[in-house]
Amino acid sequence: MNATVANPVSIDSVAIRKVGVIGAGQMGTGIANVCAAHGLDVVLGDISHDQIGKALDAISANYDRQVRRNRMTEAQKAEALARIATGTEYRILSDCDLIIEAATESEEVKREIYKRIVTEIRDDAIIASNTSSISITRLGAATDRPARFMGMHFMNPVPAMQLVELIPGIATAKETFDAIEALTFALGKTPVNSEDFPAFIVNRILLPMLNEAVYTLHEGVGSVEAIDNAMRLGANHPMGPLQLADFIGLDTCLSVMQVLYEGLADTKYRPCPLLVKYVEAGWLGRKSGRGFYDYSGDTPTPTR
Repeated sequence: MNATVANPVSIDSVAIRKVGVIGAGQMGTGIANVCAAHGLDVVLGDISHDQIGKALDAISANYDRQVRRNRMTEAQKAEALARIATGTEYRILSDCDLIIEAATESEEVKREIYKRIVTEIRDDAIIASNTSSISITRLGAATDRPARFMGMHFMNPVPAMQLVELIPGIATAKETFDAIEALTFALGKTPVNSEDFPAFIVNRILLPMLNEAVYTLHEGVGSVEAIDNAMRLGANHPMGPLQLADFIGLDTCLSVMQVLYEGLADTKYRPCPLLVKYVEAGWLGRKSGRGFYDYSGDTPTPTR
């Protein structure tokens, strides 16, 4: 946590010293956290002032934990927090070397963001998407710089998880990929290269398992508690699949399954109807206070 980027990562004439992060949700907050802790200036943008406030509180709380664990000093914490600027207007990204889009998993939303930011950012800036499933080639084509566009998919929670999936689109320049790969290493993460196929590597494997767990619940094979206990104790998973789905966000799980189902045209990726119903009800998991578990009390309790 207390490592810093000793030298800026270069691509052609661009040095990555300042990173813009679009979206102050769980993922954007975590990305900003890690970048600032490793010596990069960060601009964290969101349409909501309240969400930005929550993000800064979460980053400060995470740094406090690092201080308690002797992974960061109080001085390093103060320096990292001072590196983070915030705002709700896209013009705050105007002097960023790299912009990481971490908005909701909706192609329409992402395309609208790109349409608006390309008029504000430098011509030589790189854009990376933290999408967990959407075609990088298609997203890059919605910008004015497909050669300087690629996927940079962090895992949740970003400060704790080691992996970053790097996904070049068909038009991504090798220099762009090399610069983002070098930055990933500089952030203390391990990059894995994925081809631009629906859901990439991790979610191509993980989300169908979670979807199958929902089917198992939907068909009455087991209760929420039985399914999660079975996978924790029987497969040695640290979290049960329904608990993990709640943690990821059921809306995100559904979005990824829809991308797989539509992109690969295989019925084995059909989203479970129960997952669809939970999302339609606004039961999105931890972030909404209710999903396969109810989080309103001191201890999460199964909802089925």
